[in-house]
Amino acid sequence: MRNFEWDNKTEVIFGCGTVAEAGRLVRRFGGSRVLLVYGGGSVIRSGLLDRVAASLEAEGISAVRFGGVQPNPRLQKAREGVQLGLSEQVDFILPVGGGSVIDTAKAIAHGIANPDVDIWEYWKKTETVAKTTKLGVILTIPAAGSETSNSAVLTNEETGAKWGLSTVWNRPLFAIMDPDAAATLPAYQVGCGVADIMMHTLDRYFNAVFDNELTDELAEALLRVVIRHGPAAVKNPADSHAMSEVMWAGSLSHNGLTGLGGTVDFAVHQFGHELSARYDVAHGASLAAVWGTWARYVLEGNEHRFARYAKNVWGLQGADEAALAMAGIGATEEFFRSIGMPTSIGDLGKTVTEADLMHMAEGCSRGHTRTVGRMRVLDHDDMLEIYRRAL
Repeated sequence: MRNFEWDNKTEVIFGCGTVAEAGRLVRRFGGSRVLLVYGGGSVIRSGLLDRVAASLEAEGISAVRFGGVQPNPRLQKAREGVQLGLSEQVDFILPVGGGSVIDTAKAIAHGIANPDVDIWEYWKKTETVAKTTKLGVILTIPAAGSETSNSAVLTNEETGAKWGLSTVWNRPLFAIMDPDAAATLPAYQVGCGVADIMMHTLDRYFNAVFDNELTDELAEALLRVVIRHGPAAVKNPADSHAMSEVMWAGSLSHNGLTGLGGTVDFAVHQFGHELSARYDVAHGASLAAVWGTWARYVLEGNEHRFARYAKNVWGLQGADEAALAMAGIGATEEFFRSIGMPTSIGDLGKTVTEADLMHMAEGCSRGHTRTVGRMRVLDHDDMLEIYRRAL
Protein backbone atom coordinates (compact mmCIF):
# COMPACT_ATOMS: atom_id res chain seq x y z
CA MET A 1 0.00 0.00 0.00
CA ARG A 2 1.14 3.51 -0.77
CA ASN A 3 0.80 6.16 1.95
CA PHE A 4 -2.57 7.86 2.24
CA GLU A 5 -4.74 9.94 4.53
CA TRP A 6 -8.48 9.29 4.73
CA ASP A 7 -10.93 11.08 6.99
CA ASN A 8 -14.61 10.63 6.22
CA LYS A 9 -16.56 12.53 8.83
CA THR A 10 -20.03 11.87 7.39
CA GLU A 11 -22.47 9.77 9.42
CA VAL A 12 -24.55 7.59 7.08
CA ILE A 13 -28.17 6.74 7.82
CA PHE A 14 -29.11 4.17 5.20
CA GLY A 15 -32.33 2.38 4.36
CA CYS A 16 -35.93 2.64 3.23
CA GLY A 17 -37.92 5.11 5.32
CA THR A 18 -34.91 6.89 6.80
CA VAL A 19 -36.06 10.27 5.44
CA ALA A 20 -38.20 10.46 8.58
CA GLU A 21 -34.99 10.82 10.62
CA ALA A 22 -34.19 14.28 9.18
CA GLY A 23 -35.54 16.37 12.03
CA ARG A 24 -33.93 14.26 14.73
CA LEU A 25 -30.54 14.44 13.04
CA VAL A 26 -30.63 18.18 12.41
CA ARG A 27 -31.55 18.71 16.05
CA ARG A 28 -28.74 16.39 17.24
CA PHE A 29 -26.20 18.29 15.17
CA GLY A 30 -27.32 21.63 16.57
CA GLY A 31 -29.53 23.04 13.82
CA SER A 32 -32.47 25.29 14.70
CA ARG A 33 -33.24 27.15 11.45
CA VAL A 34 -32.71 25.24 8.21
CA LEU A 35 -32.26 26.25 4.59
CA LEU A 36 -33.91 23.48 2.54
CA VAL A 37 -32.18 23.36 -0.85
CA TYR A 38 -33.78 21.42 -3.72
CA GLY A 39 -34.11 21.32 -7.48
CA GLY A 40 -37.18 21.05 -9.66
CA GLY A 41 -40.67 19.90 -8.87
CA SER A 42 -40.11 16.17 -8.36
CA VAL A 43 -39.43 16.42 -4.63
CA ILE A 44 -42.60 18.51 -4.34
CA ARG A 45 -44.80 16.30 -6.53
CA SER A 46 -43.70 13.15 -4.72
CA GLY A 47 -44.42 14.72 -1.33
CA LEU A 48 -40.83 14.13 -0.21
CA LEU A 49 -40.09 17.78 0.57
CA ASP A 50 -43.24 18.06 2.70
CA ARG A 51 -42.25 14.92 4.61
CA VAL A 52 -38.84 16.41 5.31
CA ALA A 53 -40.40 19.69 6.44
CA ALA A 54 -42.82 17.80 8.72
CA SER A 55 -39.92 15.89 10.27
CA LEU A 56 -38.16 19.19 11.01
CA GLU A 57 -41.31 20.78 12.40
CA ALA A 58 -41.85 17.84 14.72
CA GLU A 59 -38.50 18.69 16.30
CA GLY A 60 -39.35 22.38 16.60
CA ILE A 61 -37.02 23.34 13.74
CA SER A 62 -38.04 26.08 11.31
CA ALA A 63 -37.20 25.88 7.61
CA VAL A 64 -36.73 28.28 4.69
CA ARG A 65 -37.17 26.75 1.22
CA PHE A 66 -34.77 27.45 -1.64
CA GLY A 67 -35.68 25.61 -4.85
CA GLY A 68 -34.85 25.76 -8.52
CA VAL A 69 -31.34 24.30 -8.51
CA GLN A 70 -30.50 23.03 -12.01
CA PRO A 71 -28.25 20.22 -13.23
CA ASN A 72 -24.63 21.33 -13.66
CA PRO A 73 -25.01 23.58 -10.59
CA ARG A 74 -24.82 27.29 -11.30
CA LEU A 75 -22.66 29.77 -9.45
CA GLN A 76 -25.31 32.50 -9.53
CA LYS A 77 -27.91 30.21 -7.96
CA ALA A 78 -25.51 29.40 -5.16
CA ARG A 79 -24.87 33.10 -4.62
CA GLU A 80 -28.61 33.66 -4.34
CA GLY A 81 -28.77 30.92 -1.72
CA VAL A 82 -26.00 32.58 0.26
CA GLN A 83 -27.92 35.87 0.34
CA LEU A 84 -31.16 34.15 1.34
CA GLY A 85 -29.44 32.17 4.06
CA LEU A 86 -27.80 35.27 5.48
CA SER A 87 -31.00 37.31 5.44
CA GLU A 88 -32.97 34.48 7.07
CA GLN A 89 -30.22 33.78 9.61
CA VAL A 90 -30.17 30.04 8.99
CA ASP A 91 -27.71 27.90 10.91
CA PHE A 92 -28.04 24.62 9.02
CA ILE A 93 -28.14 23.70 5.31
CA LEU A 94 -30.14 20.64 4.23
CA PRO A 95 -30.15 19.77 0.52
CA VAL A 96 -32.77 17.29 -0.70
CA GLY A 97 -31.65 15.98 -4.08
CA GLY A 98 -28.74 14.70 -6.10
CA GLY A 99 -25.24 15.95 -6.81
CA SER A 100 -26.18 19.33 -8.25
CA VAL A 101 -28.36 20.19 -5.28
CA ILE A 102 -25.80 18.93 -2.79
CA ASP A 103 -22.90 20.75 -4.45
CA THR A 104 -24.93 23.96 -4.55
CA ALA A 105 -25.69 23.53 -0.84
CA LYS A 106 -21.99 23.07 -0.07
CA ALA A 107 -21.21 26.34 -1.83
CA ILE A 108 -24.02 28.08 0.06
CA ALA A 109 -22.71 26.72 3.35
CA HIS A 110 -19.25 28.15 2.64
CA GLY A 111 -20.70 31.50 1.58
CA ILE A 112 -22.87 31.95 4.67
CA ALA A 113 -19.96 31.16 6.96
CA ASN A 114 -17.68 33.55 5.06
CA PRO A 115 -19.89 36.44 3.93
CA ASP A 116 -16.95 38.66 3.01
CA VAL A 117 -15.65 36.22 0.36
CA ASP A 118 -17.34 35.56 -2.97
CA ILE A 119 -17.71 31.78 -3.19
CA TRP A 120 -16.17 31.56 -6.67
CA GLU A 121 -12.85 32.58 -5.13
CA TYR A 122 -12.77 29.17 -3.44
CA TRP A 123 -13.25 27.38 -6.75
CA LYS A 124 -10.58 29.59 -8.36
CA LYS A 125 -8.24 28.59 -5.51
CA THR A 126 -7.52 32.23 -4.70
CA GLU A 127 -9.13 31.72 -1.27
CA THR A 128 -9.10 28.67 1.01
CA VAL A 129 -12.14 27.45 2.93
CA ALA A 130 -11.40 27.52 6.67
CA LYS A 131 -14.92 27.27 8.06
CA THR A 132 -18.40 26.45 6.85
CA THR A 133 -22.03 26.24 7.93
CA LYS A 134 -23.40 22.97 9.29
CA LEU A 135 -24.64 20.74 6.49
CA GLY A 136 -26.56 17.49 6.27
CA VAL A 137 -27.80 15.71 3.14
CA ILE A 138 -30.89 13.81 2.00
CA LEU A 139 -29.93 11.92 -1.17
CA THR A 140 -32.55 11.35 -3.88
CA ILE A 141 -30.36 10.56 -6.91
CA PRO A 142 -27.54 7.99 -6.61
CA ALA A 143 -24.84 9.31 -8.91
CA ALA A 144 -22.41 12.02 -7.84
CA GLY A 145 -21.40 10.59 -4.46
CA SER A 146 -21.38 14.14 -3.12
CA GLU A 147 -23.29 12.99 -0.05
CA THR A 148 -20.09 11.63 1.51
CA SER A 149 -17.34 13.20 -0.62
CA ASN A 150 -15.00 16.12 -0.05
CA SER A 151 -15.70 17.57 -3.50
CA ALA A 152 -18.17 19.97 -5.08
CA VAL A 153 -18.55 21.31 -8.61
CA LEU A 154 -19.84 24.70 -9.77
CA THR A 155 -20.43 26.16 -13.22
CA ASN A 156 -19.72 29.84 -13.77
CA GLU A 157 -22.33 30.91 -16.32
CA GLU A 158 -20.41 34.07 -17.23
CA THR A 159 -17.18 32.34 -18.21
CA GLY A 160 -18.45 28.82 -19.02
CA ALA A 161 -15.96 27.32 -16.55
CA LYS A 162 -17.07 24.19 -14.67
CA TRP A 163 -14.60 23.57 -11.87
CA GLY A 164 -14.36 21.33 -8.86
CA LEU A 165 -13.30 22.09 -5.30
CA SER A 166 -11.97 19.46 -2.92
CA THR A 167 -11.74 20.30 0.78
CA VAL A 168 -12.54 18.53 4.04
CA TRP A 169 -15.09 21.32 4.65
CA ASN A 170 -17.22 19.85 1.85
CA ARG A 171 -18.01 16.71 3.82
CA PRO A 172 -21.57 16.74 5.23
CA LEU A 173 -22.19 15.96 8.89
CA PHE A 174 -24.69 13.28 7.94
CA ALA A 175 -26.18 11.70 4.84
CA ILE A 176 -29.64 10.16 4.76
CA MET A 177 -29.65 7.56 1.97
CA ASP A 178 -33.19 6.27 1.43
CA PRO A 179 -33.59 4.12 -1.71
CA ASP A 180 -37.33 4.88 -1.76
CA ALA A 181 -36.50 8.55 -2.34
CA ALA A 182 -35.23 7.57 -5.81
CA ALA A 183 -38.26 5.48 -6.75
CA THR A 184 -39.80 8.04 -9.14
CA LEU A 185 -36.64 8.98 -11.08
CA PRO A 186 -36.74 8.85 -14.89
CA ALA A 187 -34.82 5.93 -16.40
CA TYR A 188 -32.37 8.24 -18.19
CA GLN A 189 -31.46 9.97 -14.94
CA VAL A 190 -30.81 6.62 -13.26
CA GLY A 191 -28.67 5.58 -16.24
CA CYS A 192 -26.64 8.78 -15.94
CA GLY A 193 -26.19 8.03 -12.26
CA VAL A 194 -24.97 4.49 -12.93
CA ALA A 195 -22.43 5.84 -15.44
CA ASP A 196 -21.26 8.49 -13.01
CA ILE A 197 -20.79 5.93 -10.22
CA MET A 198 -18.73 3.70 -12.50
CA MET A 199 -16.63 6.63 -13.66
CA HIS A 200 -15.84 7.76 -10.13
CA THR A 201 -14.36 4.32 -9.60
CA LEU A 202 -12.74 3.94 -13.02
CA ASP A 203 -11.01 7.32 -12.77
CA ARG A 204 -9.39 6.05 -9.58
CA TYR A 205 -8.75 2.49 -10.76
CA PHE A 206 -6.94 3.45 -13.96
CA ASN A 207 -3.90 5.12 -12.47
CA ALA A 208 -0.14 4.66 -12.44
CA VAL A 209 -0.03 2.42 -9.31
CA PHE A 210 -0.50 -1.26 -10.22
CA ASP A 211 0.19 -3.10 -6.93
CA ASN A 212 -2.42 -1.52 -4.65
CA GLU A 213 -4.21 -4.80 -4.13
CA LEU A 214 -6.90 -4.21 -1.51
CA THR A 215 -7.98 -0.88 -2.98
CA ASP A 216 -8.03 -2.37 -6.47
CA GLU A 217 -10.15 -5.32 -5.42
CA LEU A 218 -12.60 -3.08 -3.59
CA ALA A 219 -12.95 -1.05 -6.79
CA GLU A 220 -13.46 -4.17 -8.90
CA ALA A 221 -16.14 -5.50 -6.54
CA LEU A 222 -17.97 -2.18 -6.57
CA LEU A 223 -17.94 -2.12 -10.38
CA ARG A 224 -19.28 -5.69 -10.58
CA VAL A 225 -22.15 -4.83 -8.22
CA VAL A 226 -23.11 -1.74 -10.22
CA ILE A 227 -22.96 -3.70 -13.49
CA ARG A 228 -25.15 -6.41 -11.93
CA HIS A 229 -27.80 -4.16 -10.39
CA GLY A 230 -27.62 -0.97 -12.46
CA PRO A 231 -29.79 -2.22 -15.34
CA ALA A 232 -32.53 -3.33 -12.92
CA ALA A 233 -32.53 0.09 -11.26
CA VAL A 234 -32.75 1.77 -14.67
CA LYS A 235 -35.62 -0.49 -15.71
CA ASN A 236 -37.51 0.02 -12.44
CA PRO A 237 -36.29 2.75 -10.07
CA ALA A 238 -38.82 1.51 -7.52
CA ASP A 239 -36.91 -1.79 -7.24
CA SER A 240 -35.65 -1.04 -3.74
CA HIS A 241 -33.12 -3.89 -3.72
CA ALA A 242 -31.42 -2.84 -6.95
CA MET A 243 -31.62 0.84 -6.04
CA SER A 244 -30.17 0.24 -2.58
CA GLU A 245 -27.15 -1.54 -4.07
CA VAL A 246 -26.61 1.25 -6.60
CA MET A 247 -27.11 3.99 -4.00
CA TRP A 248 -24.55 2.59 -1.58
CA ALA A 249 -22.09 1.94 -4.39
CA GLY A 250 -22.49 5.56 -5.47
CA SER A 251 -21.46 6.79 -2.06
CA LEU A 252 -18.49 4.44 -1.74
CA SER A 253 -17.34 5.26 -5.27
CA HIS A 254 -16.61 8.88 -4.41
CA ASN A 255 -15.75 9.03 -0.71
CA GLY A 256 -12.12 8.19 -1.48
CA LEU A 257 -12.25 4.51 -0.57
CA THR A 258 -11.73 3.11 -4.08
CA GLY A 259 -8.61 5.19 -4.64
CA LEU A 260 -6.73 4.98 -1.35
CA GLY A 261 -3.01 4.60 -1.88
CA GLY A 262 -3.28 5.28 -5.60
CA THR A 263 -2.73 8.29 -7.79
CA VAL A 264 -6.20 9.15 -9.04
CA ASP A 265 -6.43 10.07 -12.72
CA PHE A 266 -9.76 11.88 -13.27
CA ALA A 267 -8.84 12.95 -16.81
CA VAL A 268 -12.21 11.75 -18.09
CA HIS A 269 -13.99 13.91 -15.53
CA GLN A 270 -12.09 16.93 -16.81
CA PHE A 271 -13.16 16.16 -20.38
CA GLY A 272 -16.74 15.65 -19.20
CA HIS A 273 -16.83 18.93 -17.28
CA GLU A 274 -16.08 20.88 -20.45
CA LEU A 275 -18.74 18.96 -22.37
CA SER A 276 -21.45 19.44 -19.77
CA ALA A 277 -20.58 23.10 -19.23
CA ARG A 278 -20.72 23.89 -22.96
CA TYR A 279 -23.78 21.85 -23.91
CA ASP A 280 -25.56 21.51 -20.56
CA VAL A 281 -25.72 17.72 -20.87
CA ALA A 282 -26.07 15.41 -17.88
CA HIS A 283 -22.76 14.77 -16.14
CA GLY A 284 -22.92 10.97 -16.34
CA ALA A 285 -23.73 11.10 -20.04
CA SER A 286 -20.78 13.42 -20.71
CA LEU A 287 -18.43 10.91 -19.06
CA ALA A 288 -19.78 7.89 -20.90
CA ALA A 289 -19.44 9.80 -24.19
CA VAL A 290 -15.66 10.14 -23.91
CA TRP A 291 -14.50 7.22 -21.75
CA GLY A 292 -13.96 4.67 -24.52
CA THR A 293 -11.99 7.13 -26.64
CA TRP A 294 -9.83 8.11 -23.66
CA ALA A 295 -9.23 4.44 -22.81
CA ARG A 296 -8.01 3.57 -26.29
CA TYR A 297 -5.86 6.70 -26.39
CA VAL A 298 -3.97 5.80 -23.19
CA LEU A 299 -3.95 2.03 -23.74
CA GLU A 300 -0.42 1.66 -25.15
CA GLY A 301 1.93 0.72 -22.31
CA ASN A 302 -1.00 0.09 -19.96
CA GLU A 303 -2.38 -3.08 -21.56
CA HIS A 304 -1.83 -5.11 -18.39
CA ARG A 305 -4.04 -2.83 -16.34
CA PHE A 306 -6.86 -2.85 -18.86
CA ALA A 307 -6.53 -6.62 -19.25
CA ARG A 308 -6.87 -7.06 -15.49
CA TYR A 309 -9.99 -4.92 -15.61
CA ALA A 310 -11.43 -7.07 -18.40
CA LYS A 311 -10.77 -10.25 -16.40
CA ASN A 312 -11.74 -9.18 -12.90
CA VAL A 313 -14.71 -6.94 -13.71
CA TRP A 314 -16.15 -8.40 -16.92
CA GLY A 315 -15.03 -12.01 -16.51
CA LEU A 316 -13.33 -12.08 -19.91
CA GLN A 317 -10.49 -14.45 -20.71
CA GLY A 318 -7.59 -14.52 -23.16
CA ALA A 319 -3.82 -14.81 -23.36
CA ASP A 320 -3.29 -11.75 -25.56
CA GLU A 321 -3.30 -8.79 -23.16
CA ALA A 322 -3.83 -6.19 -25.85
CA ALA A 323 -6.84 -8.01 -27.29
CA LEU A 324 -8.25 -8.64 -23.83
CA ALA A 325 -7.82 -4.99 -22.92
CA MET A 326 -9.71 -3.90 -26.04
CA ALA A 327 -12.46 -6.39 -25.26
CA GLY A 328 -12.86 -4.89 -21.77
CA ILE A 329 -13.16 -1.40 -23.22
CA GLY A 330 -15.74 -2.66 -25.68
CA ALA A 331 -17.71 -4.41 -22.93
CA THR A 332 -17.85 -1.17 -20.97
CA GLU A 333 -19.16 0.77 -23.96
CA GLU A 334 -21.75 -1.91 -24.66
CA PHE A 335 -22.92 -1.71 -21.05
CA PHE A 336 -23.26 2.07 -21.33
CA ARG A 337 -25.38 1.64 -24.46
CA SER A 338 -27.55 -0.97 -22.71
CA ILE A 339 -28.56 1.56 -20.05
CA GLY A 340 -29.23 4.33 -22.55
CA MET A 341 -25.92 6.15 -22.29
CA PRO A 342 -23.92 7.68 -25.17
CA THR A 343 -20.53 6.33 -26.16
CA SER A 344 -19.49 9.25 -28.36
CA ILE A 345 -19.97 13.01 -28.38
CA GLY A 346 -22.08 12.56 -31.49
CA ASP A 347 -24.51 10.43 -29.47
CA LEU A 348 -25.32 13.49 -27.32
CA GLY A 349 -27.36 14.93 -30.18
CA LYS A 350 -25.57 18.27 -30.23
CA THR A 351 -24.11 20.16 -33.16
CA VAL A 352 -20.37 20.18 -32.49
CA THR A 353 -17.89 21.99 -34.71
CA GLU A 354 -14.11 21.94 -34.83
CA ALA A 355 -14.18 25.35 -33.18
CA ASP A 356 -16.23 23.85 -30.33
CA LEU A 357 -13.68 21.08 -29.86
CA MET A 358 -10.86 23.61 -29.78
CA HIS A 359 -12.76 25.70 -27.24
CA MET A 360 -13.20 22.67 -24.98
CA ALA A 361 -9.53 21.71 -25.25
CA GLU A 362 -8.62 25.28 -24.40
CA GLY A 363 -10.88 25.15 -21.34
CA CYS A 364 -9.74 21.71 -20.22
CA SER A 365 -6.10 22.77 -20.42
CA ARG A 366 -6.92 26.13 -18.76
CA GLY A 367 -5.39 27.95 -21.68
CA HIS A 368 -2.45 25.55 -22.17
CA THR A 369 -1.45 25.98 -18.51
CA ARG A 370 -2.20 22.51 -17.15
CA THR A 371 -2.12 18.83 -17.99
CA VAL A 372 -4.53 16.14 -16.80
CA GLY A 373 -4.21 12.45 -16.10
CA ARG A 374 -1.82 10.14 -14.29
CA MET A 375 -1.96 6.91 -16.30
CA ARG A 376 -0.82 9.04 -19.21
CA VAL A 377 -0.23 12.76 -18.80
CA LEU A 378 -2.30 14.64 -21.37
CA ASP A 379 -1.58 18.15 -22.61
CA HIS A 380 -3.69 20.50 -24.73
CA ASP A 381 -2.92 18.72 -28.00
CA ASP A 382 -3.84 15.34 -26.49
CA MET A 383 -7.09 16.79 -25.18
CA LEU A 384 -8.02 18.17 -28.58
CA GLU A 385 -7.23 14.86 -30.28
CA ILE A 386 -9.35 12.91 -27.77
CA TYR A 387 -12.27 15.27 -28.32
CA ARG A 388 -11.89 14.84 -32.08
CA ARG A 389 -11.82 11.05 -31.89
CA ALA A 390 -14.75 11.00 -29.46
CA LEU A 391 -16.91 12.99 -31.86
